[in-house]
Amino acid sequence: MTSPTKTYIVEHLDPELGAWSELEYLAIARESGDAGARFCLSSLPASFKVPTALSNLPAFSAETRGVEELYAGEAKARVCLLDPAAKSDLAPEDGERFDVFLFGGILGDDPPRDRTSELRKKGFEGRRLGPVQMTTDTAVRVTRLVVQGKTPLNEVDYIDYPELKFNEHESTEMPFRYVKDEEGKPIMPEGMVDLIGKDSDKAIDDMF
Repeated sequence: MTSPTKTYIVEHLDPELGAWSELEYLAIARESGDAGARFCLSSLPASFKVPTALSNLPAFSAETRGVEELYAGEAKARVCLLDPAAKSDLAPEDGERFDVFLFGGILGDDPPRDRTSELRKKGFEGRRLGPVQMTTDTAVRVTRLVVQGKTPLNEVDYIDYPELKFNEHESTEMPFRYVKDEEGKPIMPEGMVDLIGKDSDKAIDDMF
């Protein structure tokens, strides 16, 4: 018996979409589609404008409803909240237990704000992704590697706080954990390094 299609949901808690988040969401939607999964932004205000590039991706959907409305009653038990305060780590067997993996808005804040607290109060069962802060696309990528790729969390190849060099004189250290690619570099959304380079004089928080 094949397991149901996995769905990755970000409760988008902001009225607008910053350039950083747009690149992350595009990466999540593309990678989810490639893995046969779906990606949804939920709790969007009615005035929210979804970028055309995102709405054109078949794996993506936008919802004004919140997760508690989308997955009410018995369906709630199939939803896993990725929560730094959860009591246990995400494991490959959670791919059999849960079909929906829920992320509480922008995870990439530095220092992190507890954006999952409201979702925790709604009673969704939680799992941790480890002690180091991740960007939203990295958190979804790691979750997919664990529940779809069956890779234990501690066997995912990470790089923490990588330094991005823009030229001979300019560089910045990213305050997050990333998944490594085959060349040992952090996997980042297409266009992200250019965005950070252009906005290197801004605080990272301002780019979301």
